[in-house]
Amino acid sequence: MVSDGLWSIGELAERAGVTVKTVRFYSDRGLLPEAGRSSGGHRRYGSDALDRLRLIRSLRALDVPLPEVDRVVPGAEVREDVLEEVVAGRLRQVGAQLAELRWREASLRLVRDCAAGERAERLRLLGAVTVPPDTEALARFWRRVLPVRLPGRVVSLVLDSVVPRPPEDPSPAQVLAFARLHALVTDPRLDTAEHRPAPPLPDGEYRPAVLYEGLAEAYALAAAEARAGGAPQDGGALDCFVAAYAHASGVRDTRAFRRRLVGLLALHDGPVIGRYWKLAAGLFAPDEPVLGVLHHHLSVALGVQVHARTA
Repeated sequence: MVSDGLWSIGELAERAGVTVKTVRFYSDRGLLPEAGRSSGGHRRYGSDALDRLRLIRSLRALDVPLPEVDRVVPGAEVREDVLEEVVAGRLRQVGAQLAELRWREASLRLVRDCAAGERAERLRLLGAVTVPPDTEALARFWRRVLPVRLPGRVVSLVLDSVVPRPPEDPSPAQVLAFARLHALVTDPRLDTAEHRPAPPLPDGEYRPAVLYEGLAEAYALAAAEARAGGAPQDGGALDCFVAAYAHASGVRDTRAFRRRLVGLLALHDGPVIGRYWKLAAGLFAPDEPVLGVLHHHLSVALGVQVHARTA
């Protein structure tokens, strides 16, 4: 340190363990203000510049952009509120990058570990999905399946329940399931009447909001029964399930209605919906109820009950 109590750019660089070029770069960007100039016009820095330079290097090592660095340390003191905001933002970005890397790794393992004859098909499936994947195609599929008169709040409730969130750390099998699920819901053949999923009840003969709100209650009961180790039977979830269809249709829950409902459910559970739930089942969290599975169990239980009563 020279007699004026200030450091030259070289002295500051040596104490900070960086190059003179680095100090000059931060100075030129306004991140490291000078304390003055020598008689010869050379930059001089006070001792506080060393702490500031170390803070800048730490933030840059965390990949904090330079404009954000200046917000965190606009002067000699760190702005704690801004630092908290910046760190939270970087954590979100790193999380997204890690998710992308995990999906890429699982995708590469999927291609590496399959038989040679399967690789071209798997590459085509993977090429149609973003990395990490989004669920917009799945949501569009269900918006086409759901009744057009369904209130927006009910649509949101249904979508939250039927569209699986891509796992943050997927296995190759989950990557393949998601890619096949994406291919299923984007298949152009779904635009034809032959392949389009059937409505849950004959169109125009029921109140959609009443049906889906009632089904949400039935599925919640069925999930609770399943966690308790039980199966759908008379009372509880099964009665609630049938009541949802009856109330939506404006009729009473009778034996005749239950027989008719068994046939309607068989039509609704066509190959597309069945395939959807088969692929989606492994993408939900282990403790998360899969509505397609709950619906299938309730439908089967109803069919068993109806056939037992008519035998």
